[in-house]
Parts: sequence; C-alpha cells; structure tokens
Amino acid sequence: MNHLKELIREVPDYPKPGILFYDLTTLLKDPGGFHSLVDALCTHYEGQHVDTVVGIEARGFILAPALAYRLGAGFVPVRKPKKLPAKSVSVTYDLEYGTDTLEIHEDSIKPGSRVLISDDLLATGGTAAATVALVRKLGGNVVGASFAVELTFLNGRRKLPGVDVFTMIQYDK
Repeated sequence: MNHLKELIREVPDYPKPGILFYDLTTLLKDPGGFHSLVDALCTHYEGQHVDTVVGIEARGFILAPALAYRLGAGFVPVRKPKKLPAKSVSVTYDLEYGTDTLEIHEDSIKPGSRVLISDDLLATGGTAAATVALVRKLGGNVVGASFAVELTFLNGRRKLPGVDVFTMIQYDK
C-alpha cells in the first residue's frame, strides 16, 4: 500500500509544535487512492456478514458509509455529546489530559448484530475502545475495527484486546 502512503500529506507542527499530522484529505481527493483504500478495507471483511458499520466522529463519517455500502450493511454514527436527536447512551473515557464522551442512539444497534467499527486513524486507541464499549453496551458483536492509518508507535491496538484490528497504512514514527 505504498502508493496510498504517498498520497498522504504530512503536516509538521500541527496541531501543536512537535506533532507530525498525517492528512488523509489528500488521499481521499484522489479517485484511485480513495477507491483502492475502500476496496482493500472491504476485502478484509467480505464474507463476515457485517450488519452495521459504525463510524466515529468526525473523519470516520467519511469511510464508514462507503464501507457499509460496499458490504451491504447499514451505517451508524458515534458522536460527541448532544449531537444526536433521539435517546442515546454514552461512555466517558480517559484522554492523556482529561476525559471525553461519545454517544450512540440507543436503538441503533440490535442485540446480536455484527458490527464493524471504522475510523480514519488509530493512534492511542482510546476513542476506538470507547466505541467498542458503546457497541457492546447495546448488545452488538464487534467483528472488527478498521482504520486507514495506524500510528504503531502509540500502541493503540493494546486497548482493543480480542478485536480484529485491520489497518492499511502504518507509520512507525
């Protein structure tokens, strides 16, 4: 997948000094790159009967609907607090400096349904682990967690034990 990695813009010192930001918008705007990414992510989950693809706000909303469409599944958003109009359930999780909260409509995941979680990037794993907790709280079975990019040096996979984590592009530093 080196051709996909070449399409990602690296932005130094964003959002703060010392951080190297991997900007996927340059990959997503490239028709061939976007198609290759979605096709490769879907290929990993074909035949696993995915009922629902959950996308994590905000960049997960880009990939998850495309994966859901290709896999013949529904799409469900996981949002920041007070963004969903109907009754929802939430989970609060720890960040490096503080906490954050995610919410999902309480009727969005049927008990026993097979759920794929999707986001653009796996870093420390906290947001993905919180999303796994939300899906399981509603009785869903997490069949996997799919990411375009993984920052392997942050060890985010460790927060997702027992989850099939699949990433297309890895950065070691």
